[in-house]
Amino acid sequence: MSSTGLEGRAYPDGVARAVVGDLGDPRVVDRIVSTAMETFGGVNVPVHNAGVLDRLPAVADTDDDEWERVVRNDLTAPFLLTRAALPHMTAAGPGSIVFTASEASLRGSAAGAARTAAQHGAVGLTKSLAVMYRGHGIRTNAIAPGPAGSDIQPEACTKAHGPRVIGDRIGPAGKVAAAEERAAAIVFLASDAASDIDGAVLPVDHGWSAV
Repeated sequence: MSSTGLEGRAYPDGVARAVVGDLGDPRVVDRIVSTAMETFGGVNVPVHNAGVLDRLPAVADTDDDEWERVVRNDLTAPFLLTRAALPHMTAAGPGSIVFTASEASLRGSAAGAARTAAQHGAVGLTKSLAVMYRGHGIRTNAIAPGPAGSDIQPEACTKAHGPRVIGDRIGPAGKVAAAEERAAAIVFLASDAASDIDGAVLPVDHGWSAV
């Protein structure tokens, strides 16, 4: 059995390879790309879906460790992985890159200072890639999810300045997204159905961005 991806390329169904490591480590990133090349013969649709939350701190309450941890995971890691994949993608032809940003990439009231800055950076990286590599047939887009069912939750101190200011603004009322709803948006942006969409940020947030 096989499935058909971009430009009719066929891939075996149900084949996956795991590479365990720190995405902020260039050596791990190189191993991921080389594993993809060896297993599938190419890198066609990188999806940046790893990330961490901060504790919702304001700038004055953000220590160096939290800043470095969040920026490294949410911005530096996708930069490193994209940089490593691009030579293979530009050589192969059409492809699609999808970032998982967040509502923190669209506003200043959805996360603390570190995640807000990192996620805005991820959107900037998305748009830069869209401009720089559209001539190679590579589209780059992002989704901006709201709250979703996950065991990853911010460990905020409710008495701190940041959570006091934005705590009651986090998340729309009444709905928490399933992982499958995010995945469907990613698949759409990666697919040929979105062939004329490039440099876009798609909210997947049950209307949070409209409030």
